[in-house]
Amino acid sequence: MAAYSLSVIGVLLLCLISKLLAIHSGSSKGRAGVLSGPVLPADDENLLYRIDRVHMNTVEALPPFVVPAVLAMMVGVRPGTLATLVWIYVAIRLIHVVVYLRGGKAAKGGSIRTILYVSGALVTVILIATTTVAAIR
Repeated sequence: MAAYSLSVIGVLLLCLISKLLAIHSGSSKGRAGVLSGPVLPADDENLLYRIDRVHMNTVEALPPFVVPAVLAMMVGVRPGTLATLVWIYVAIRLIHVVVYLRGGKAAKGGSIRTILYVSGALVTVILIATTTVAAIR
């Protein structure tokens, strides 16, 4: 398992990011006197909405990436290949979080934020395909 240490660290970082965003979202709602749950108005100009959405988006994207990453280790995907995919994904997700929280034109759908999300989804699909091939062999 030591061969996969870079991948394990990347996966753990993704989990940590999710938890930190949960804390940030919850504490931001608490300071604003907002109850848990969806934030209204649902508008990208609303910082509290963006904080909540980037947290939920991160949570939603985590299992479809982490499960195949763990399975990749179990079926013997080359450690370098897996580490590359994991760290590309980590970089995409971190940039996505920063862009979304920053707001402005780049954070609106159909722009940089969407490109980052789709790029992360593409890396996930590549990971799933790579893991599937390794499992079949």
